[in-house]
Amino acid sequence: MRNRNAAPRNAVVTGSTTGIGLATARELARQGCHVMLNGFGDRAEIDRLCADIAAQSGTTIVYSGADLSRPEEARAMMAEAAAALGPIDILVNNAGVQHVAAVHEFPDDKWDLLLAVNLSAAFHTIKAALPAMRERRWGRIVNTASVLGMVGAPHKPAYVATKHGIIGLTKSVAIEVAEHGITCNAVCPGTVLTPIIEKQIAQQAQVTGLPEERVLQAVFLDRMPTGRLIPPEEVAAAIAFLCSDAAASITGTAIPVDGGYTTH
Repeated sequence: MRNRNAAPRNAVVTGSTTGIGLATARELARQGCHVMLNGFGDRAEIDRLCADIAAQSGTTIVYSGADLSRPEEARAMMAEAAAALGPIDILVNNAGVQHVAAVHEFPDDKWDLLLAVNLSAAFHTIKAALPAMRERRWGRIVNTASVLGMVGAPHKPAYVATKHGIIGLTKSVAIEVAEHGITCNAVCPGTVLTPIIEKQIAQQAQVTGLPEERVLQAVFLDRMPTGRLIPPEEVAAAIAFLCSDAAASITGTAIPVDGGYTTH
């Protein structure tokens, strides 16, 4: 991530206090990046987490508790990151929320929340990051989509819609900035054992009436030829590669990290 004679890169990773985002923040820091974490959780625990990553990596790790469902907080977070770290070179839009319900029973407020966090927040952070990236003619944007950005699924209308939308946003941005040394890609994870997946398993069990163990196999692993949950670190490795100089010619893509899910 850091060329021998180049300054360290500065990165913002949203939704990074747990799961894929945390694994990504750790990997980027390990490769020499200064990183701003973002997400919810116990502040004392998050401070310990930042200190731990900083101690292991020797880089600067800061934190923003911005609520990305609020555009003004997303914009303020990006300004805060630039003030704390310097111009932002890498933006990983990973924050996401989920709600499981049939379309005719899906709460309006949950629909609005998922659109705000899963899709609109990425627009606001990208918009804030691009001017400085364009000025320096280098930037890496990676958006966490999902296999459900490539196929449909029942009981997840808002999630599927936002993940399809994030892939569309990725492609549009990639075309606009391709001549400025900036890439924009999406990763599409399959079933990664994260807190959001644990909640989905419980919600799907309630909706379907199946035991959670059966839901895991029938709903989440049945279409994955590898038949195993994906470690967050494997997704983080893919994201980190897309953020590297070696990935300069990869842009506008939606790359599955899905155990073969989308080969069906």
